[in-house]
Amino acid sequence: MQTVTTGTLEIGYHEYGAHDGWPVVLSHGFPYDPHAYDEVAPRLADAGARVIVPYLRGFGPTRFLSDITMRSGQQAALGKDIIELLDALGIERAILAGYDWGGLASCVASALWPERVVGLVSYAGYDIIDVERLGHAYSPSLEQAVWYQHLFQSERGRECLAQHRRELCRILWRQWSPTWAFDDATFDRTAASFDNPDFVDVAIHSYRFDFGLAEGDPALADLEARLAAKPPITVPAVTLDGTQDPLKPGGTADHAPMFHARHEHRVVECGHNLPWEAPAEFADAVLTVRAWVAGAPLA
Repeated sequence: MQTVTTGTLEIGYHEYGAHDGWPVVLSHGFPYDPHAYDEVAPRLADAGARVIVPYLRGFGPTRFLSDITMRSGQQAALGKDIIELLDALGIERAILAGYDWGGLASCVASALWPERVVGLVSYAGYDIIDVERLGHAYSPSLEQAVWYQHLFQSERGRECLAQHRRELCRILWRQWSPTWAFDDATFDRTAASFDNPDFVDVAIHSYRFDFGLAEGDPALADLEARLAAKPPITVPAVTLDGTQDPLKPGGTADHAPMFHARHEHRVVECGHNLPWEAPAEFADAVLTVRAWVAGAPLA
């Protein structure tokens, strides 16, 4: 594990492959951590990639530099973190890939800073949050699946996450990936990342902001305004869905119009945690994007 300092964070990350390889950043989701890519990253490194797998804000060793910085979990912050990570590592352009919060962050970075992104792999399609839409109800079956988001809107929910974070997150793993038979050691290895002192504050703010029930960081207001306009993804992209993911009923194939460059949508037999459940398929999606853009400078 290595660290690098940006304007806001000291980011912990794992690196695989040659330093002069083609850069790819793999971003994890909530409530996961970089171990989700333990079987993806070596495959990419063997194919010549320089693989960067960061701990998102609020996870593992990643820390805020200042006590007065807002512990924001909003989408603009997550996307900006990726760009600042690239800056700190001296990487001009990279392939971005992720799922859940990591897919959101990768989509945001691709939409707002396309000049820094060579290509994208996104689980759940165009995964930029429509905050205005989230202020209104979805179908009861989907509302049931996102019970934790409703819980987090209350101080009772904050207390539950703070006091029972491992039990709550284990429930989410099981519900979201019903056929994935993970063991205690696998969960415990990742659950250590939930002990970050900012884990609760970042997670609670993320879901309250998404529902339009918490103010965002004023410094990110202009970026959020641009995201509210639903900017298209203009870099080559492969998007993925899991057939057994209760958070994405029906999949996201209908997001295709939001991708204005070369785009391919794939469906994989798995649940929500696709990189861990189907690492070969996730790695292949990244390698497909790499093949499309192989003529472009990646470092």
